[in-house]
Amino acid sequence: MVNQKNKLFFQAFVKFLLGVVIVGLLLFVPAGSLSYWQGLLLMGILFVPMFCAGLVMMARNPELLRKRLNAKEEEKEQQTVVKLSGLLFIAAFVVAGLNWRFGWCVLPDWAVWVSAVLFLACYLLYAEVLRENTYLSRTIEVQENQKVIDTGLYGVVRHPMYMATTVLFLAMPLVLASPISFAIMLLYIPLIAKRIQNEEKVLEAGLDGYKEYKTRVKYKVIPLIW
Repeated sequence: MVNQKNKLFFQAFVKFLLGVVIVGLLLFVPAGSLSYWQGLLLMGILFVPMFCAGLVMMARNPELLRKRLNAKEEEKEQQTVVKLSGLLFIAAFVVAGLNWRFGWCVLPDWAVWVSAVLFLACYLLYAEVLRENTYLSRTIEVQENQKVIDTGLYGVVRHPMYMATTVLFLAMPLVLASPISFAIMLLYIPLIAKRIQNEEKVLEAGLDGYKEYKTRVKYKVIPLIW
């Protein structure tokens, strides 16, 4: 049991460090300087809460952490969505660094700080979703003994995790002071819509009560809108 926990901690820590290095390279190499303070700000509000959340999951719910680390999609449609989403992030981060370096169209400081507050608020929302639904994984699947969660945020929209992450992802380029990158990240919306469409097919086919849940909770991501 101890060896399994140690292995999980090592796996999580390596992935965390890899994420820090990749994002840092994507931002600061194009920027040509570590003086890109908006990039440092994003890395701080992104990775510090992520590290703390990982420690909490490791202590209280290591199985949930294991699920969150598993990013290997079995559904072919989802594999395409994940790859395209990755390309979007790469493009948005690189363009943000170039935008700061050459001063194409840089947002004012107040807009950066407002976006950072919004980002952190959505991080808290994301944490609440993880607390409510311990079945959450990064892949589309129906797990053994899984039940429909319809309380809390799940009583408002069917996919509160995507509500939180969509706003998080759209806030990132604004924290980076790059409206050009924001325009790039808007392409994430049709990708997440495609992911949700496929996910609901899988859940309807394999999760008892999900069809009935859909009739009770009408909205997928945004109350009264979507």
